[in-house]
Amino acid sequence: MSQSLTSRTPKPKYDVVLIGGGIMSATLATLLHEFDPNLEIAIFERLGRFAKESTAAWNNAGTGHSAFCELNYTPEKSDGSIDITKAESIAEQFEISKQFWAYLLTKGYIHEPKEFINSCPHMSLVFGEKDAEYLKKRHDKMAESVLFSGMEFSTDHEKLREWIPLVMSKRNQSEVMAATKMDMGTDVNFGTLTRKMGRHLLEDSNVEVFLYHEVKDIDPREDGKWGMKVKDRIHSHKQEVVADFVFIGAGGYALPLLDSSDIKESEGYGGFPVSGQWLVSHNQELVEKHQAKVYTQATVDAPPMSVPHLDLRIIDGKKALLFGPFAGFSTKFLREGSYLDLPESVNTKNLKSLFGAWWHNIPLTKYLIQQVAMTKSQRMQHLREFVKDAKEEDWELKVAGQRVQVIKKDEKEGGKLEFGTEVVVNKSGTIASLLGASPGASTAVYAMLNVLEKCFPEKLHGEWKGKLLEMVPSYGQKLAENPELTNEVRNYTKEKLELEY
Repeated sequence: MSQSLTSRTPKPKYDVVLIGGGIMSATLATLLHEFDPNLEIAIFERLGRFAKESTAAWNNAGTGHSAFCELNYTPEKSDGSIDITKAESIAEQFEISKQFWAYLLTKGYIHEPKEFINSCPHMSLVFGEKDAEYLKKRHDKMAESVLFSGMEFSTDHEKLREWIPLVMSKRNQSEVMAATKMDMGTDVNFGTLTRKMGRHLLEDSNVEVFLYHEVKDIDPREDGKWGMKVKDRIHSHKQEVVADFVFIGAGGYALPLLDSSDIKESEGYGGFPVSGQWLVSHNQELVEKHQAKVYTQATVDAPPMSVPHLDLRIIDGKKALLFGPFAGFSTKFLREGSYLDLPESVNTKNLKSLFGAWWHNIPLTKYLIQQVAMTKSQRMQHLREFVKDAKEEDWELKVAGQRVQVIKKDEKEGGKLEFGTEVVVNKSGTIASLLGASPGASTAVYAMLNVLEKCFPEKLHGEWKGKLLEMVPSYGQKLAENPELTNEVRNYTKEKLELEY
């Protein structure tokens, strides 16, 4: 590690301070530096390298979330029709990410796309007549949209055996199964991508990166700027840093920092930490028989982030299989956090929200307790619903990252558990924070452009507009309504990202 990253002292004042070294901060820093290379930007990361928490490869599923396989994005309405509005929105958001990454490759800011993104079919798999009917209906509706053209559907065991031999092994021919398949899906190593962006910022920009530096507190100043207490964790030195604009992209720690800023918009927010675990296999014989990401439906009372899936992962050039996620519980807000994180986050402003969310989610609490109590053998039983003859010795249990599900105020229920990604911005647009988990990293570019739209609207639609369209050619247009543009954008990103579908 470069000596300068651990021994430099931050300047007392910056135009922009970004808290956290995950994909969100790296993306926002890169965007801002492209728009205005003269901006004085600092990134503070409390650990020793970029992307060690939720962005790290094994701490998330690595699915390039395009709504190809995630059934919770396509609910069935009371009249029996399928609503694909959310699916189209998420598919478009991922296309924005791909365009931005293609731009970074074109400019030579990052290299070797195969080190962070690879083609990997995305599949939905369901069991039984009722769910097969739903999947067929979903497929027919999605096939009408240009964003999902090319999606295949089958209930034929022979065809399914071609697609997912590992899952179909030892299946009874009479079992009703249905699947859809999109070859355009991807597996993404967000950790590697973030570190590539971080390296570019370090070596080719004037963005200052401070590792092992933790922002402990954010206070509004009378001059409209923000004062932060920054702790150098190696030398135990604390100093004050002032910034015009602050972005909190600190994962689970975003919540307490947002609370310390005292902005009105943060009132009533609480957090509920959920950890995850995967069963992982490095047995290459198994890997060869499963070259896809296969998602099914969540069980009753299970949260959307617990949808069981069996995935091909490609990390550091090595292939593995991952099954899960299994929920865990810890009072920490980050993997490398403190057990006091949850109790210390409770205050008079969010107590009502927290209680309301708990009261209306008692089934979720029971679900988490059951998940935490599971033995490895019980987890293997769940896997055997996918892989009939799964052997315990082929699979190891791996702990994934911590997620903090957002709890927000709700007039009717007191508090509501949110499963999406939320951007919180103050009225004057001088501080922004990203809360929540899924679809998270996949839609980082869209989320950060959302921050800029709320905080720098005049610049984004004025002097920065030309640069923005160079980075994201489809910006401001709805791909779902423009088949020609969709195909153009996808051909461009396929070539630049070296995808092989």
